[in-house]
Amino acid sequence: MDFEPKWLAWEITRRCNLKCVHCRSSSTLEVEGHPDFSLAEARRVLDDIASYAKPVVVLSGGEPLLRADVFEIAAYGTGLGLRMCLATNGTLVTAETCKRLKEAGIRMVSLSLDGAEAAVHDNFRNQPGAFAGTINAAKLFHAHEIPFLINSSFTKRNQGEIPKVYRLAKELGAKAWYMFMIVPTGRGEEMMGELISPAEYEELLTWHYEMEKEEDELLVRPTCAPHYYRVILQKAKEDGEQFKRRSLQFSTGGAKGCLAGQLIALIDVDGNVLPCSYFPKAAGNLRQQSFKEVWENSPLFKELRDFKGYRGRCGVCEYVNVCGGCRARAYAVSGDYLAEEPFCNYIPRRAAGGNDQQK
Repeated sequence: MDFEPKWLAWEITRRCNLKCVHCRSSSTLEVEGHPDFSLAEARRVLDDIASYAKPVVVLSGGEPLLRADVFEIAAYGTGLGLRMCLATNGTLVTAETCKRLKEAGIRMVSLSLDGAEAAVHDNFRNQPGAFAGTINAAKLFHAHEIPFLINSSFTKRNQGEIPKVYRLAKELGAKAWYMFMIVPTGRGEEMMGELISPAEYEELLTWHYEMEKEEDELLVRPTCAPHYYRVILQKAKEDGEQFKRRSLQFSTGGAKGCLAGQLIALIDVDGNVLPCSYFPKAAGNLRQQSFKEVWENSPLFKELRDFKGYRGRCGVCEYVNVCGGCRARAYAVSGDYLAEEPFCNYIPRRAAGGNDQQK
């Protein structure tokens, strides 16, 4: 596998106008100890990245639209030849926002939608009116011809909404819908008891496979669900057919499960480079090292890229090269990022005496 950086999320602020129950960075409107960096620092980081690679760069947060200079940051990255995108909760989007995003060269926007009605979404986001704001943003993006995708996060409290949110994403004109399976980090640690069980997880991934086979308009992806790639191979073999998937122009570029530290990374507001948005362990810091140095020489990244070092069922699984298990979830649950994926119930052939079976 070619470990080239394809996709970077960049936390340009930790401030947020919502207080979502699953927030990986526990963001609030006033954040102590993690101040926004300057526009000059933003330009320096973009220069550093662009001198080494040309990945997709997603301006994220917190809520990135709380930064008045977000458009300047985006425009500077665009000028360097980077494919600049934005991740927003949608509540601050206006027609003027859309105009400025287009001028800055933003290529894709992601919106968060965790329920098909206000009661569910607003409960998840801890803010009345959040649903209306997201729906309004989707309509504005559609009207201004700004491509957008929808990210939806699920736990036991809203898993019944999954098919309805999928249908709503299509109705709103999204280019893609990503079904996120919660990784319990940040504020999400408080939701450990709400996580969808491994058995239900498997059922949802099977549902997604059947849905994706029939979907010919919307790009769909389960996210933070690397064992879906094992499910695809198993189900396609059972069906006796090749599974053909659509691709999104600004996806991670990886046709496998966990890509943390392999094709993707997160740069946080303090300059730390993390394997992904849900992996709270730094591989290095861009205030002390170049991006190239971190990407190529980090011991943490090297461990994540060495599948032979994975432990438990992942270590003996025949699907490790296409799945790999969620390294962030393994870390959150067990404290060992090389441990087996805790929410996969598949028993590898080598662990089951040669039988390809599941619990």
